[in-house]
Amino acid sequence: MQALATIYQIIAMLTNVLVMLIIIQFVIGLLFAFNVVNRSNEFLSAFYNGINTFLDPVLRPIRNILPQTGAIDFSPLVLIILLNIVLIVLGNAIY
Repeated sequence: MQALATIYQIIAMLTNVLVMLIIIQFVIGLLFAFNVVNRSNEFLSAFYNGINTFLDPVLRPIRNILPQTGAIDFSPLVLIILLNIVLIVLGNAIY
């Protein structure tokens, strides 16, 4: 039982890191969209592209399922909700 609790805590930590990356991607995307930060800023562009490269394989299937909403992308929100649902189900199954 202790091993399952440890595995759950590791999964929860990795999920929290993924959620933080999604939020950082969203904020940097807003900064670029509203021209607060120019895309020629090499550090932010490289960081944003790196996060996109990491998150795109996870977000692409969700984007394919969701209807087109124009400029607003709801796939990060759906992913965060799905990750939290998985954590709740795993937590209830373990404890």
